[in-house]
Amino acid sequence: MAADDADGWRAVYEVDFLEVGTPQRVLLDGLPPLAVFKLADGSCHVTADTCTHGEASLADGFVEGDEIECPWHSGRFCVRDGRATAMPATEAIRVFPASVIDGRVCIRG
Repeated sequence: MAADDADGWRAVYEVDFLEVGTPQRVLLDGLPPLAVFKLADGSCHVTADTCTHGEASLADGFVEGDEIECPWHSGRFCVRDGRATAMPATEAIRVFPASVIDGRVCIRG
């Protein structure tokens, strides 16, 4: 499903298969593991999947509002901007510019 288009957008995940509060881990060539989120407001976001504190998969974590809680040590991150919002996490996670195009969550970058 990783199709590139002329504008630099790369398909990551089908929106219809995303559930609010249930992140999905995605592997794409040339990128670190990704976590794809659909929030209660309908917005979709894509971040690096690996916690900056403990190397855990954030897609295995708990979503509350616009934050993901790491399943290992309960550090939290905002999925909109990547900032660490709760200890022991202090370093932000990478956030990818995301848009929904033709029913697919796409990233640039």
